[in-house]
Amino acid sequence: MKYTFYLLLLCLGFNVSHAQSANSTVSSPDKTIVVSCNIQQAVYSIAYKGETVLKDSKLGLIREDEDFSKNLQLLKVSKPAIVKDSYTMLNAKKQQITYTATERTWQTKTASGKKMNIVFRVSNDGVAFRYVFPEKSSELKKITTEATSFHFNEGTRAWLQPKTEAQTGFEHTNPAYEAHYMMDIATGTPAPGKNGWIYPALFKYKNTWLLITEAALGRTYCGTALQQNSPDNEYKINFPQAPEVFTNGKPTLNPESTLPWETPWRIIVVGDLKTITESTLGTDLALPAKKMDLSFIKPGKSSWSWILKKDDSTVYRVQKKYIDFASDMKWQYCLLDAYWDKLVGYDSVRILADYARTKNVGLLLWYNSAGSWNTVKFTPKDKLLTHESRMQEFARLRAMGIKGLKIDFFSGDGQSMIGYYQDILEDAATHQLLINFHGATLPRGLHRTYPNLMTTEAVYGYEMITFNQRDANRAPAHSVMCALVRNAFDPMDFTPMNLYKIPRIKRATTAAFELATSVTFLSGIQHYAESPDGITHVPEFVKDFLRGLPNNWEDVKYIDADPGKLYVVARKSGNKWYVAGINGENIEKELTLDLAFLQNKKVELIASGNDLTGTEPSFDLKRFTLPATGKMNITLKGNDGFVAVFE
Repeated sequence: MKYTFYLLLLCLGFNVSHAQSANSTVSSPDKTIVVSCNIQQAVYSIAYKGETVLKDSKLGLIREDEDFSKNLQLLKVSKPAIVKDSYTMLNAKKQQITYTATERTWQTKTASGKKMNIVFRVSNDGVAFRYVFPEKSSELKKITTEATSFHFNEGTRAWLQPKTEAQTGFEHTNPAYEAHYMMDIATGTPAPGKNGWIYPALFKYKNTWLLITEAALGRTYCGTALQQNSPDNEYKINFPQAPEVFTNGKPTLNPESTLPWETPWRIIVVGDLKTITESTLGTDLALPAKKMDLSFIKPGKSSWSWILKKDDSTVYRVQKKYIDFASDMKWQYCLLDAYWDKLVGYDSVRILADYARTKNVGLLLWYNSAGSWNTVKFTPKDKLLTHESRMQEFARLRAMGIKGLKIDFFSGDGQSMIGYYQDILEDAATHQLLINFHGATLPRGLHRTYPNLMTTEAVYGYEMITFNQRDANRAPAHSVMCALVRNAFDPMDFTPMNLYKIPRIKRATTAAFELATSVTFLSGIQHYAESPDGITHVPEFVKDFLRGLPNNWEDVKYIDADPGKLYVVARKSGNKWYVAGINGENIEKELTLDLAFLQNKKVELIASGNDLTGTEPSFDLKRFTLPATGKMNITLKGNDGFVAVFE
C-alpha cells in the first residue's frame, strides 16, 4: 500500500524527495538560531534558543512578467554549507572583521518554468536572506512588489522611526531619515505617514531582541522600508514614493535589471542587546570594497562653524579661526558649509587650504546635490549632476588641496537615486576625495563598498537641537536611540558635542553627557558642535581627552543598554579601551558596570562635577585602578554621561 501511494505521487508528477525537503531548516553554527523554510507555502520562520521569535513570514516577490510569491515548485535544496569572510574597515565599530554563517539555497520555479533561488545565511548573530534570478536575459525585468514580511508574535514591542513623506519639510527635501523614534510601542501600531518605517527597526519579544535592516542594494534595487500598516503584527516591505528619484537622468523608482539578478540581503539580528551592539551583519552582507587607492582615506575629527553660528559664519576670517581651533585640538579637518563659493570664493578657499595644510588640517567643502527634486537654492549647486561636471569639479578641488565634500539634500530611495550616490563616490575616489552625505538615506553598508564614504547624516541630528527647545528637550532619549539603533552598522554624522552653550537654547544634557557622545557615536569623520570660544570654558583635562581621542576604533564591547534610557559601550584603540555612557532619562541612576575584561587596569574617569547649576561646564577627573572584581560603580545624574579611559 505504501509503495502504491508513492507510485501514485510519481505518476502525478510530484517528486517525493522534493516533498520531503519542502519544509527544511538551516541553523547558525552554534545552533541557537534555526530558520524553517516552507516553499509550498512560501513562508519562513525563526526560532531562537528553541522559541519561535518570528512566526510564518512571507517570501517572494512579483515581477511584471511573473509572480514569484506563490505556487512555487521546489527543485532542489542545497546541503548546509559554511561560508566565511574577513575584511578590514576604518570607519566602523570594528577594524578587523570576520563573518561565519551557514548557507542554504532553495531552488524554485513557477508554473511557467521561471526560476528563482532563495538563499539563507544564518550566523550566530542573526539571519540574512535574498532572492536570486539565475537565468540569463538581456530584457529588462521589473519588480513591482516584494512579498517579504516579518511576522511577529503577539506581545512584541517595537522601537521605530517613521520615514518622512517625500517632498515635505524644508524646501521639499524629505525624506531625509530625520525624525524622532516612537519607542516601546506595540507591534501593529501604524506609522504616522504612508512612507512607513525606516531601518534599522528594533523589536523585542520576551527576552529576545531583533533588529531588521538591509544591505547590498548595488545598482539594481531601490532602498526599502517597512510599510505603514502591519495588521496581525506582520510588517511588509515598502518601496519608495514616486518623487524619490534622480530626475536628471532616467528617473527609475522601483527595482529593474537584466538577468541574472541578485536582490539585497534582508537582515534580522537575533539575540540580546549585546548581540546588536557587537554585530557587524550590516557590513558583513554588504558588497565588498571596490578596488581603489586607500592611502587618502583618513578618518578623523573636524571643527565646523555652521552648527552654532549658521550661514553668516562662512567667511574667511571665521573659517581661519576654526582652522586654528582644529589645529589646537589636533583635529584633522575643518568644514566650510553652504555659500562658501559666494562668501569666501574658490580663490580664497585655495588660500585657506594652503594655510590649513601648514596647521596639519584638511578642508572639507559643502555642496548642494542639486537636481529638480527639491527647491533648495544653497550653493554651490548643479556641479555634481553629470559624470563630466563632477570630474571637472573634483579635479579642481583636488588641485586646491581639498580633502572631501559634504553633499546635501538628496531625494530619497529610488533606484536611480541609489545609483547617484554611487556615481558620486566612484568619481570622488578617482580624485581622492572623502564623502559625507547629508539629507540622505541610510548607507546600508555602502561605506564598506566605497571606503571613501566616511559618514552619512540620515539622522535627526544636532542641528535640530540648535533650532528649537522642543528638540533640545528630547535630545537625551533620542541620542540613546541613535547610538544603539541608527549607529548599529552605519556611520552617523550626528555632529555631536556642545560642551558650553547653544545660542538661544537651554541644553537638556550635562556637559559630561555631551562629552560622552564623542565615543558613543560612530562616524568616519566626527564633526563637533563645539566652538573655539566654547572650548575655552572647559578644563584642560577635557581638552586633552579630546586631543587624544582616536580617529577610528579597532573593537567594541557591549556594557549596558536600554533603548531610549541608557547606553554604555566600550571601544578599543591600540592598548587603550574607552568606556562611555549616556543617560537618556532625567532621573539619577546608580550603575555597577561589569568590566571584568579591564580588571587591574589604570583608569581616568571624566564625569560631571558637583556644580551643574552654573553657566560653566562642570567636570570631575578621577584616577584609580579598576579592582580585580572588574566592577566600576558610577552615579549618573539625570541626562548625564561619563567617559573613562583604561590603560
